[in-house]
Amino acid sequence: MDAELSNLAAAAAGAPVISVGADIVDIARIRRIVVDRPAFVARVFTERERRYCESAIDSAERFAARFAAKEAGLKALGVGLGGADFHDFEVIKLETGEPQLVVGGRAKARASELGIGHWLITLSHSDLSAFAVVLTTR
Repeated sequence: MDAELSNLAAAAAGAPVISVGADIVDIARIRRIVVDRPAFVARVFTERERRYCESAIDSAERFAARFAAKEAGLKALGVGLGGADFHDFEVIKLETGEPQLVVGGRAKARASELGIGHWLITLSHSDLSAFAVVLTTR
């Protein structure tokens, strides 16, 4: 896995940037939604994401960061809500601890049209907000 990650980083390092997307999400809002609207969680997050988020004492931070990543991915594609499905974007955690964005479905098709070959992602959060940045390259 480390060799694959190093190869990806090296390939992306010299590649031209195609797009960038960023999003910030209120953690308290996501906490309320997770409790009050479980259908939202199933509609937005993959099974693997749900398992990872729910393994934390307070899952809201993890859900919020992943929701921000999905929104940032949509922005990087230049589409809004409805331009791709939320399940088209899945945030996984590599063995190194780094997040990786896995893209499929309509989002992958749109990315192909744009010439996107690599997706780079970073996640962060404070006590109040979660933030994600997605950068795409050839």
